[in-house]
Amino acid sequence: MSTSTQALKTAHRPLRSLVILALVLAAMLALVFFQSATAVRLGLDLRGGTSVTLQPRIAQGDSGKVTNEAIDQAVSIIRQRVNSLGVAESEVAAQGSGTNRQIVISVPGDTGRRVVDLVGQTAELRFRQVLTSAAGGINPKTLPTAGVSADVNAKFAALDCTKLTNLQGTGTDLPTDTIAVCARTGATKYILAPAEVLGRQISKAAAGIDTQGGNAWYVSLTFNGEGTKAFGALTGRVTKLPEPTNQVAIVLDGLVVSSPRITEAIPSGNAQITGSFTQLQAQDLANVLKYGALPLAFDRGEVQQISPTLGADQLNAGLIAGGLGLLLVFLYSLLYYRGLGLVTVGSLLVAGSFVYLLFLLLGKWIGFTLTLAGIAGAIVAIGVTADSFIVYFERVRDELREGRSLRTAVETGWVRARHTILVADFVSIIAAALLYFFAVGGVRGFAFTLGLTTLIDLVVVFFFTKPLVTFLARMNFFSSGHRFSGFSAKSTGILPVIKEA
Repeated sequence: MSTSTQALKTAHRPLRSLVILALVLAAMLALVFFQSATAVRLGLDLRGGTSVTLQPRIAQGDSGKVTNEAIDQAVSIIRQRVNSLGVAESEVAAQGSGTNRQIVISVPGDTGRRVVDLVGQTAELRFRQVLTSAAGGINPKTLPTAGVSADVNAKFAALDCTKLTNLQGTGTDLPTDTIAVCARTGATKYILAPAEVLGRQISKAAAGIDTQGGNAWYVSLTFNGEGTKAFGALTGRVTKLPEPTNQVAIVLDGLVVSSPRITEAIPSGNAQITGSFTQLQAQDLANVLKYGALPLAFDRGEVQQISPTLGADQLNAGLIAGGLGLLLVFLYSLLYYRGLGLVTVGSLLVAGSFVYLLFLLLGKWIGFTLTLAGIAGAIVAIGVTADSFIVYFERVRDELREGRSLRTAVETGWVRARHTILVADFVSIIAAALLYFFAVGGVRGFAFTLGLTTLIDLVVVFFFTKPLVTFLARMNFFSSGHRFSGFSAKSTGILPVIKEA
C-alpha cells in the first residue's frame, strides 16, 4: 500500500478535532469564571514585593558555628518553607562570605510580610516539664523554686513578659538547661525543666481544626520511634504530679506556645499543639516544624519594599516585544504563504488563548506567577510554534511538487512532518525540564513557561492546524491553486509542463 493511500485512509474527520478543541477552550473559560481567576499573578520583578536580609546571630565564642554548610542548610530549609506556602517565584539566596554571609529573601506581592515573619524562625521545638509558673510581670517577692539554681530563680523573678523585647523568642536555649521563659502571649512566665522531647524527633506535622471544640485550630504531631518512647515516658511521669508540675510546656524558639495538663500517659506517638491559633498561624507552625529547624538563629536586617513602578515598565516592554514578535510572524506568514498564512495566524491566536487561560488557572491552583523571565520564555515559544507550522507547510509543498493533489499532499505531508515536529518539541521540553529542576529563581520561571507553551504547541498543531489545513484543502479556492491561496504553481515552485511540438 502506498504512503498516499494509507494517509488518506487514516485521515480523521477535521471538524471533529476542531469541535473538541473548541469545547476544551470553552471549559477552561468556564473554569476561569467559576473560580474567579480573572487576573494573571505577577512576580516580584513585575508587581513589586518585599525583600529582607537575615543576618546570623553570633553569640560570644560561637563564630565557628556560622559555616558555609550551616548557611546552605538554612537556605534550603527556608526555600522549602516558602515553597510550601505556594509563594511562587520567590528567591532565597546566600550572599557574602565567612561570618559575613547573609540570606536574602525576595517575595512578590502582599504576602511578603507574612513570609518574612515565618522563614526566620529557627523552629527549635522542645517539650519541657513545667516546674513553676506565674503572671507575666515582674514579681521580686516570688518564692524560689526548689531544686532550681539561684540564677534561674532570680531571672524568673525579674522576667517581664509584658515587654515586647521578651516576646521575640531566641531559640538559643540549650535542651539540657533549666530555663525561665515567657508564654507566647506574654500573660504567663515559667521555669521549665530540661527538654525531654526535641523537634528533630517529629516525623510529621499538620494543621487541623477542631469542629467539635469551637472550630479551634491546632497542630497535630507524629513522633518517630525515639520521640514516641521519650514522649510516652514524659507524659507518664508527670500524670500524678501536683499543679503546675503536671503540665508539659511546648516551647518553640524560646517561647511557650502552650502548656497542657497531662491527665494520662500518651504512648501512641501522637500529640497536638493548641494555643488559640488562627488558621494561618497553625499552618505556618506546621510548615516550619515539617521542614525542620534552622541550624542558626537569625536577626532580621534590612527590609525593603520593592516598588512595582519599574516592574510595570518592564511588563509593558515585555508585552510590546511579544506583540511585535507576533506581528512580524503574522506579516511574514501572510506575505510568504498568502491564504495559508491565515492558518498560522489562527493557530497562534488559539495557542495564545490557551496560554492566557492556563496562566489564570495555574495562578489560582498552584500559585503560578508570571515574571519577566516567564515572558521571555513565552516569546521564545512563538518561534518554536511558528517552526512547527513551517515544517508542515513546506512538507505539503514538497508533496505537491511530486505531483500529488492538494488533499493527498496535506495527508502525506502530515505523516512525514509530524515526526520532525514531535522531535523538535520534545527537545525543547527536555531542555525546559532540565532547566526547571536544576536552576533556581527567574530561570525556573523561564523554563516553566517555555515547557508549558511548547506542550500547547503540540496540542494546537495536532488538534487545530492539521485539521484546519485538511478542511481548507477541500475548498476550491485552495485546491484549484488560486494565486492567493499559497498553493499556486508559482508559490510551490511547480514547473509548467512544456509539450513538444
